[in-house]
Parts: sequence; C-alpha cells; structure tokens
Amino acid sequence: MKTKLFYQDPYLKTFSARILKQEVDETGKNYVVLNQTAFYPTGGGQPHDTGRIANQTVEDVEEVNGEVRHYLSGPIHTIDSEVNSKIDWERRFDHMQQHAGQHILSATFDHLFGYKTVGFHLGKENLTIDLETEELTKEEARQAEQLANQIILENRPIETKWVTEEELSQYNLRKDTKVKEDIRLVIIPDFDYNGCGGTHPKATGEVSAIKILDWDKQRKNIRVQFACGLRVIQKLGEKQTILHQLTKLLNAPEIDMQKAVTRLLENEKHLIKALEQANETILQYEALELAKKGQAVIAKAFENRTIRELQKLARMIVSEDAESLVIFASSDGTRKQLVCARGKARTENMKQVIGEILPMINGKGGGNESFAQGGGDAVLTTEQILEKLVSLINK
Repeated sequence: MKTKLFYQDPYLKTFSARILKQEVDETGKNYVVLNQTAFYPTGGGQPHDTGRIANQTVEDVEEVNGEVRHYLSGPIHTIDSEVNSKIDWERRFDHMQQHAGQHILSATFDHLFGYKTVGFHLGKENLTIDLETEELTKEEARQAEQLANQIILENRPIETKWVTEEELSQYNLRKDTKVKEDIRLVIIPDFDYNGCGGTHPKATGEVSAIKILDWDKQRKNIRVQFACGLRVIQKLGEKQTILHQLTKLLNAPEIDMQKAVTRLLENEKHLIKALEQANETILQYEALELAKKGQAVIAKAFENRTIRELQKLARMIVSEDAESLVIFASSDGTRKQLVCARGKARTENMKQVIGEILPMINGKGGGNESFAQGGGDAVLTTEQILEKLVSLINK
C-alpha cells in the first residue's frame, strides 16, 4: 500500500497514521513506513522534517524505492493500530520561510536581470542559490533584495496547484519541471510560477524578510548566500553581539570599527617587523659568541628552536668563518631538528654526514655538500645525536 502524502499542508503539526512496515535497513537504522505522513522527505534542495512518531524521535525522512521511510531513534513498541505523530514545528516553519524566500529571490533575479537559478541548497546554517551568471554587482544585489522584500511587504498569496503536463503551457514557468505527471505548482500570482514539492507558507508576508549576506564565484556561476525570516533576526543578533564585544575590546564605536581594526592590523605589522629585526640581531650576537670560542667544530644542543632559526644561525657562523663547521640539534620533546653546515675552506660532505644519522631517528632531510638539514623522532637525545655527528666528522 502506498503512503498518502499530505505534507503539502504545511500547517499540519500532528496526525495519526497506521504502521505499514517497521524494519532495520542495511546500515542498522530503524525505520517505519506509514499509510499516511506529513513528514517531508529530503528532496528538491530542502532538508527533511524531524519530530516524533509514538515514543521515538524522527531523525531522518527519505524516499527510498517509492516508499517514505521515517528513520527513528529506536523501534516502536506498540500494539495499537495507529500511532500519533508530531512535526517539529520550529524546524518546519524555518524551512517554509527559507524555501519561499528562495522562490522570491530567484524570481527577482530572473525578472530584473534574466539570471536563472541553477542550484539551491537549504542547510541548517546557510541558504544559497547558484545564479547562471559570471558576475554580480553590489547594485544588482541591492535591487534584487529590495524587490524581494517589497513582494514580502505586499503579502501576496502563495498558492499551490496540481496540474497535468498539458496544462503547463497556461503558466509562465520560471523553469521547466522535472516531473511529467502529478505536477505541483507553487504560485505567487503575477510574479512567480514554479514547479515545486516543498513546504511553503500561505502568503509572502510570513517570509518576514530577506537579506543577502554574501556571494562568490563558483565555476561559471555566482553563489548567493542569504537568510530569510527568523534567521535574519538570529543573524542580526549574532552580529550585534560580536560588534558589541568588539566595541569594548577596541574602545571604538561601531561606526569607527573598520578604522580601529585597520589601525590594529597596521600596528601588528609594525610589531612583527620590529620583532623580526630584534630576533635577527639576537641571532647575530649568538653567532658571534659561538664563533668566539675558536672551535673548529661548533656543536650545540638547543630546546624548542625552529629549523629556520637553526639554519640562520648556522649560515651566519660559516659565512664569517670559512674554517668553521657547525652542528646543531634541537628538541621539542617529540621531534628532533638537525642542521649541519661548513665554511668554504672545509671539504666535509654535510649531506652525507646528516644522511647517516637520519635513519637512526626515523628522519628525513635534504641539502647539499656544504649545508644540510633534517628532522626525526625523539629516539635519541640531542646530546647523543651531536656525539654521533661529531664522531662521523672526525673519522
């Protein structure tokens, strides 16, 4: 027996139904098939409804092989011929607002600029349409948003009508329908005619508001992100909370927020540059101190030094003293970093030397005859690594 669908009456919040089948699918999920349902199954860019059937939570609704499966949190234990069901109205009404808002916004882009909607996604956080154009200007977005909200303010009726394929020619459809029978049109008179099986409110006024949030290029289309209804209020509240926190942190009013952030970023750039210069000076002093010891081979262990710092320090020493040879090892507790460098007057092969120690610490590295580096696991201590490297050089 086929399930009777009456989710097209979107305001129906509770209903009773008879269980036709209760099974577990191949992934181990419990589901029931009812003789009639008001739960909307995922499709047409709109997510499924949730709610309760008997004593179980409806977690997903899908149409599989022609039957509407209601996936539940667990099996239903009842001897009753019928079970009571309840739609999660907050989620349902949100989907109604977003989906109707999408129809309105898509129609405005079509009416104003001839931009067709070729994609639609309604998610928990994001709502998007893909427009068949490679560019969208701020002025076009402003005009589309303005017209969409004007249609909402006019509180035009949103009608649904079942038609045959032959009757479609009587309507100025925004896009061709995918189905050829049992065609359901969603109509905003004198504005939008569109084939759709989703849930919508009775009038555009219930959409409340539409706000375009952003857009970007997706291949040859433009993806527009927007919000409708209660989501507009929610996002306004979230952004206002963030702005309020930033005004306190930056000690600046909202109107000057951009200037305050720009000034902060500029100051950060100057501080980073000054810090880099200070670190460079410190490394130079450190290189001089190490070179002053007059050792032919300078071997030193460090803690938590980056490979970049070790490389810089080694280059400073060997560039000043052609007779020097530098071996550095640093540890951060879990990894070892190694650098081997020689001055121009020496002939040892640094790549070969470091290549002999790296397998001992499950490491990898690279370089050339005069300068090499690598890293590996903390299998050996830095002191043990230095000892082995020095012994290799003194062979």
